[in-house]
Amino acid sequence: MLGWFKELSQMERKGFYGAFLGHAVDVFDFMIYSFLISTLLTQWEMSKSTAGAIVTWTLVSSLVGAIGAGLLADRYGRVRVLRWTILVFTVACFLCGLADSPEQLMVFRMIQGLGFGGESSLCMVLVTEMIRNPAHRGKYSGFTASSYSFGWGGAALAYALTFSLFEPETAWRVCFFLGIVPALVVIYLRRNLDEPEVFVNARAARKPGSAGRELARLVRRPLLRKTVLCSLLSGGMLGAYYAIATWLPTFLKTERGLSVFGTSSYLAVTILGSLVGYVAGAYASDRWGRRPTYILFALGAFAMAMVYMVIPVSNLSMLFLGFPLGVLMQGVFAGIGATISESYPNDIRATGYGVSYNVGRVIGSFFPLSVGWLSTGRTSLPLAIAIVAGTGYALVVLAAWLLPETTGMDLADAGEDEAAKQPAATAVPPLAPGAAGSKAV
Repeated sequence: MLGWFKELSQMERKGFYGAFLGHAVDVFDFMIYSFLISTLLTQWEMSKSTAGAIVTWTLVSSLVGAIGAGLLADRYGRVRVLRWTILVFTVACFLCGLADSPEQLMVFRMIQGLGFGGESSLCMVLVTEMIRNPAHRGKYSGFTASSYSFGWGGAALAYALTFSLFEPETAWRVCFFLGIVPALVVIYLRRNLDEPEVFVNARAARKPGSAGRELARLVRRPLLRKTVLCSLLSGGMLGAYYAIATWLPTFLKTERGLSVFGTSSYLAVTILGSLVGYVAGAYASDRWGRRPTYILFALGAFAMAMVYMVIPVSNLSMLFLGFPLGVLMQGVFAGIGATISESYPNDIRATGYGVSYNVGRVIGSFFPLSVGWLSTGRTSLPLAIAIVAGTGYALVVLAAWLLPETTGMDLADAGEDEAAKQPAATAVPPLAPGAAGSKAV
């Protein structure tokens, strides 16, 4: 199963390790807040709507950070900008631990979002450009995305340990402070990393242009349709995930009456399933194609969310149901890095990825807010989570159906270059994972 990984060059592996751990730290710093919501609701007498709004504004600011990082990365390099983004979001996470009010926390989380948006986008652009064999691009990006599970798991572990060692009013601050530690390891891993060859070649051939002109390309033909659909695809899967993951700890604690350790145990099963889901989705996206993988995982995740949240089952049954929920909920993400990267030309890929994925984040940011709004006197929290998540998975199915299949594509044929060279009827690349050959990018 890992034969493809043995074929990687030393630089490809180095890029993978740096992106994997950087993305994991990114996720840890973002997800730790979801574990602290129930505590902050009590500490600050904060409403559920305010708690959801903090997530929303963090994700809105991530769009600004991703656009800025993407424009800089297309001009100066992916690796160089990634060194800046990780510093921004880890320092901001540390500052969150010093907040004394919901308003202060929101400001610090918005600063964190600036680095968060750039880091998560550029990590995926970096690995999809570094891989030489397009037949393995889905697995390479999917395994990198699996770091989400490790970051999420790290947040769950930090939550359990700190709340067992400290009183709640101190423990939540310590959770935020911990986010800065692994960032030092990421900085070390990236110290001698080279830029991808495909980027170096694109920069050499790049024509001078303003940032405004580059952004305008994304909302004009032939890239407009892909920008819209990639934004809806990422927005649907992120929104569904945020609706479930943001409120799941609160659901387990308040609706199911679980303790801190009980909540962590249930989440551990779901997180383990999410890791398996990333791996399964990574292989499926290269073997079956991006489109059918998105559709199958999205439909399965919606069905499992309904069972987990709405259908009355025992706590023991929920413990086991958390595993397939994690598999399907996260497996849908495995191919997103490859799909968006394959949708844009080399000279604007980082900007295109940053815009479409983080417009998706902004779309998704309203999902946890919607859960908070619906569950405040309108319906129960479990039903609100299921309704909002179902809306997200419907968007995934729609966007995946309308996007062209890109499995096995050579990045030299991506985006508007491909559209310009081929008639519309033949612009979609072949479905077979190896159809593009093994030509190095």
